[in-house]
Amino acid sequence: GRIPSRALGPSSALAAMTGEFTIRTRKFKQNPLLGRRQFVLDVIHPGMANVSKKDLATKLASMYKVHDSQCIQLFGFKTAFGGGRSTGFGLIYENLDKMKKFEPKYRLKRAGLGAEKAGAGRRSKKDTKNRRKKVRGKEKTKAAGGKK
Repeated sequence: GRIPSRALGPSSALAAMTGEFTIRTRKFKQNPLLGRRQFVLDVIHPGMANVSKKDLATKLASMYKVHDSQCIQLFGFKTAFGGGRSTGFGLIYENLDKMKKFEPKYRLKRAGLGAEKAGAGRRSKKDTKNRRKKVRGKEKTKAAGGKK
């Protein structure tokens, strides 16, 4: 069954209600070549399932005096068995240009910075190719919807 809140102690029950969590950074490194600081992030969140990356980023921004919390990338979080503790990885970029230059596209998209891919979709490409197979010679460009 359920553990009564008094078994956990008064402080942890209160922490769960207010959504409190503690942050510690380990293996903190300056990486000037990529224009960032990198670290392992330990989060202690008793009584909470997990802490959102946005909350962690705002707390980190105040800890390390980051002007823009968008420059903070957090990923790879694993919750310890039994809960209450999570470990992940964090990067704090000097500015958004450095971040756009060095971060992988999928993480930029996650942060809401990635540019959308332009071009025809998979199905329409296939349809065009198969239409092109059916014709011969100059008609191929017409079938492909060629630009004149």
